[in-house]
Amino acid sequence: MNEALPDGALPLEGVRPDSVDEGSLAQARLPNGTMLCVGRHNGTWFAVKDSCPHSEFPLSEGTLYANGELECCWHGARFDCRSGAVLRGPAEDGLVTFEVVEHAGRLYARRAATGGGVTR
Repeated sequence: MNEALPDGALPLEGVRPDSVDEGSLAQARLPNGTMLCVGRHNGTWFAVKDSCPHSEFPLSEGTLYANGELECCWHGARFDCRSGAVLRGPAEDGLVTFEVVEHAGRLYARRAATGGGVTR
């Protein structure tokens, strides 16, 4: 899928569209060094800051479930992969979310306007 490149979108380093299977996670980096956890759920790209707000463990080492829940494998916190909302503790803060676009064979991301809510 090739969408128009939105204003402010930056190229992701360390990941290509063909290197991330549906339902899997990968680690990527923005040009400023920020690490992201990138994945595809139901055919749509998503990205969150690659750090669990509970203990800063890389979320890219976690699990993405079929229902869209992203689980940190260290203490079991769960988040909605799209909104970043906390679904299960011990994390109390939501995730920083990013919009992801596939364009000209590369992935680009920019900070999402909303996200990181708490839902329990």
